[in-house]
Amino acid sequence: MKRKHKRLLLVLVSLGLLGLGTAILLSAIEDNLVFFYTPSEIENKSIKNDQVFRIGGVVVNGTIKHSNSFSSFSLTDFRKTISVTFKGVLPDLFREGQGVIAEGSLKADGTFTATQVLAKHDETYMPKEVADKLKSSGLWKEKFSKNEYFN
Repeated sequence: MKRKHKRLLLVLVSLGLLGLGTAILLSAIEDNLVFFYTPSEIENKSIKNDQVFRIGGVVVNGTIKHSNSFSSFSLTDFRKTISVTFKGVLPDLFREGQGVIAEGSLKADGTFTATQVLAKHDETYMPKEVADKLKSSGLWKEKFSKNEYFN
């Protein structure tokens, strides 16, 4: 085998190994990704029951209910509303009319069962992902960034 062919073989084997490594890495990352959707987007996506993802929106006034260690509330993106159940203690800053992101899965009955609820950290903050989705849908109102809640 000529020296030129050996080099070519080495380059091809190296590229093959690099491609295989990249494929394995991307496969591992894809399994750990948690996607963010608004309530309206859930209807259009093919989400499997018990698939873990994040849902973001604004907590609807008058929907927060507590029972033993369970809480339930509704999230909206001002087009569609989805019911959320959560077992555990809600964050101290969680309240009606504010933007939140909940991580969990969709059940067969259409309710979202959250394993984690993330709330804003001060009175003028809405999670960037939620604000961006609301702005792109044309439903963003400047009052949400100024701590004025919708009625």
